[in-house]
Amino acid sequence: MTRKVFFSFKYEDVHRAMNVRNSNVIGGVMKSGFIDKAEFEKVEREGNRAIQTWIDNQLNGTSATVVLVGANTHKSKWVKYEIDQSIARGNGLLTIDISKIADMQGITTNCCSLRVPGYKHYYWNNDNGRSNLGAWVEAAAKAAGKHSPAV
Repeated sequence: MTRKVFFSFKYEDVHRAMNVRNSNVIGGVMKSGFIDKAEFEKVEREGNRAIQTWIDNQLNGTSATVVLVGANTHKSKWVKYEIDQSIARGNGLLTIDISKIADMQGITTNCCSLRVPGYKHYYWNNDNGRSNLGAWVEAAAKAAGKHSPAV
């Protein structure tokens, strides 16, 4: 069994989020919470209930939630919902500042103030996320009482 991790982020940061996702630094992990643009737009057209159902389904079976924080993440009601649902499910939780990952135009931003009290916050670039993401996820899951998955 592999650890299933939910990635929460504001869709405007999808390029930065995909950079983290595709870094492949977490071995033996199923990555949940990613949706392509066409699928996202389809779910969005179906309304708030459809979005909530999609999030709930993506969170099923996860043991940790990684909130990828950009410039406007604090404005997203869906990121807030994902955080609340993750805590309610007892997931390990951590936030990562991804604002200094360049977007497709090479532009970086400043990070918003979103932090979740009682949970660790990291900086993807300054804290060497590429090397440490797996350990961060594992530490968050263990802090939430989630045992290591069987290999």
